[in-house]
Amino acid sequence: MAAPQKLKQLNTQSIPGTDDVTRVVLDNGITVLARENPHSLSVTLRGYVAAGGLFVADEKLGLADFAAEALMRGTAAHDFQAIYDALESIGAGLGFNGGSHTTGFGGRALAEDLARMLGLLAETLRRPTFPLQQVERLRAELLTGLALRAQDTKEMASMAFDEMVYHDHPYGRAEDGHPETIQAIMREDLAEFHRKHYGPRDMVVVVVGGVAPEAAVEQVAAALGDWENAEQPEALELPNWQPLDERVQRRVELPGKSQSDLIIGTAGPPRSADDYMAATVGNSVLGQFGLMGRVGDAVREQAGLAYYAYSSLSGGKGPGPWTVQAGVNPANEEQAAELIFAEIQRFVDELVEADELSDSQSNFIGSMPLSMESNGGVAQALLNIERHELGLDFYRQYPDLVRAVTREQIRDAAAHYLQPDRLALAVAGPTRPEA
Repeated sequence: MAAPQKLKQLNTQSIPGTDDVTRVVLDNGITVLARENPHSLSVTLRGYVAAGGLFVADEKLGLADFAAEALMRGTAAHDFQAIYDALESIGAGLGFNGGSHTTGFGGRALAEDLARMLGLLAETLRRPTFPLQQVERLRAELLTGLALRAQDTKEMASMAFDEMVYHDHPYGRAEDGHPETIQAIMREDLAEFHRKHYGPRDMVVVVVGGVAPEAAVEQVAAALGDWENAEQPEALELPNWQPLDERVQRRVELPGKSQSDLIIGTAGPPRSADDYMAATVGNSVLGQFGLMGRVGDAVREQAGLAYYAYSSLSGGKGPGPWTVQAGVNPANEEQAAELIFAEIQRFVDELVEADELSDSQSNFIGSMPLSMESNGGVAQALLNIERHELGLDFYRQYPDLVRAVTREQIRDAAAHYLQPDRLALAVAGPTRPEA
């Protein structure tokens, strides 16, 4: 009885559209999107610069992430401590994260302090100094993170999966690097990567909260409107991804572990694909809705073979992974994998049930407005719209797009991407007794 009552109370006014989102492209190429929330005293900042790991050579893997993490370690005007003191003095937060295509940033402050936060954003983006002592401290932190990754069964299964599915494709690389590549990165590499790749071309800034859109655009322009970088390269085109010719598998052994993590799947549709919506609604049926869909019901609830079991679809600029993942007792690896392959085969061969589709559609439509009840949720939605060129009214149209998905479209998308005899199985777990 609680769910229908909750749906009736959804605030549809939170959904952005062309009538309440301002989009301006500055003279230097920066795209600014702003939406006012007059009921909020704070403001959320999101965005990215086109400086991702795709630009990095294999021998320096992790460089883009290293550079992103180092931006706030010191600038021409402030040292590490002074930057954080400045943020703390206004109760604000600001951070960066590296990715394959872009380096993202995000922050939050009182609306009255937006200009100061943007000033710190501009300073750390444009004039980082990469002080040697801070670089070495950060290197130690990154190496510690990689050491932890090497002992994490889920992380190691994911790496093995990427290497198999994305063989000879940039998505097959570990963008956060390896110990030897992090050790090989010098301060000069960070400075050179920043000098060449950080700039306004294809940069996006989103501001949502208690600031009028016109004022938000003006403040972004004041902080970043004069930024230029004649050396900044054009965005890289991804090479075509080649599907697997057959089913492949790999097992990574981590002595002393008590759990195995397995991943089964392949590459799914990019976000721009016509069948992306059918695939993502279908993925909910396969391993998301309720107690993790069909996969969760078959492998965890009925067979009792997994601690967790779910499916995931990650569509971005390129063909992100479409996977089923499970954490199991090592003795149950083969049995759990067989059940998952069987569920994928059924998903490919048969139409989903009408009530499965209806339930998933209702969940998609009902949860979307809830995700935008905060400034941060709206900011992330606007960033998603811009990144994938979905159009400012995308989320207004979203319910109709979801309702339009048919059982046949889901089966066709599943059959196209999840061909059972051309999937990868990656497992990471303890050393087998017979070994």
